[in-house]
Amino acid sequence: MSEPIYRVRDLRLSFPLLAQKPLFGAAPRVEVLKGLSFDIARGDVLGIVGGSGSGKSTLGRALVRLLEPSAGLVAFEGRDITHLDETALRPLRKRFQMIFQDPMSSLNPRRTVGGIIAGPLRLHGFDDVADRVGQALSQVGLPQAFRHRFPHELSGGQRQRVGIARAIATEPEFILADEIVSGLDVSSQAQVLTLLERLVADMGLTLAFVSHDLSVIRRLCGTTLVLNQGEIVEHAATPEVFARPKAQYTRDLLDAIPLPEVDTAWLGMRAGQGV
Repeated sequence: MSEPIYRVRDLRLSFPLLAQKPLFGAAPRVEVLKGLSFDIARGDVLGIVGGSGSGKSTLGRALVRLLEPSAGLVAFEGRDITHLDETALRPLRKRFQMIFQDPMSSLNPRRTVGGIIAGPLRLHGFDDVADRVGQALSQVGLPQAFRHRFPHELSGGQRQRVGIARAIATEPEFILADEIVSGLDVSSQAQVLTLLERLVADMGLTLAFVSHDLSVIRRLCGTTLVLNQGEIVEHAATPEVFARPKAQYTRDLLDAIPLPEVDTAWLGMRAGQGV
């Protein structure tokens, strides 16, 4: 069995409550992640799901070290990255990338699409920048002419494709996608999810997909991790989580979404009417 791309052990992360800081002494802290332990298999699509305040986005950012854990272990491809400084992290950042929730706020409005995608390529010292920008645009289904456009000239779905193109341009092994379809209409959501499925297969990517939408998780993810108040309450293959949830919190999440159920009586009535 191959080494997991991520190994997480007793991961803890807390933030200071600055509004409650006393005049003298340190501010009290609130623990957001409370001792999480799990692996992410290479090539898997892991869904990270939970309600508001569950810690799912915080966990995602800890995996790509946009946040530094307070304690525990985060190992990427066997290397401990838990407390690496930015200098040590820089060579690794081209190997794990992130797609942000709101492409309008994460794309520089003063730069063209080509400049946005080229940014991380230049940062990491790639020579064939123009060719890689063109390849990334093709991979996400955008015309080459889009490299000269600005973000405000694109639709929401097109801007999200630019964010995906920027993430895959360095040919990473791992991508974190944080609520990336929550602001899109249903048609654009379906197109972006289909694109991600194809990229995972074609590029051999490992993907962590953060979402509050269980129907999206069921469509895209092979494994699902359910968080509640900073703790893992469920971690299993996605079909198992949906068919036989073990935690009451997971059952409550499933009950709260409008999963389609076929009304056989209605179908029989419609068939009798010849429809």
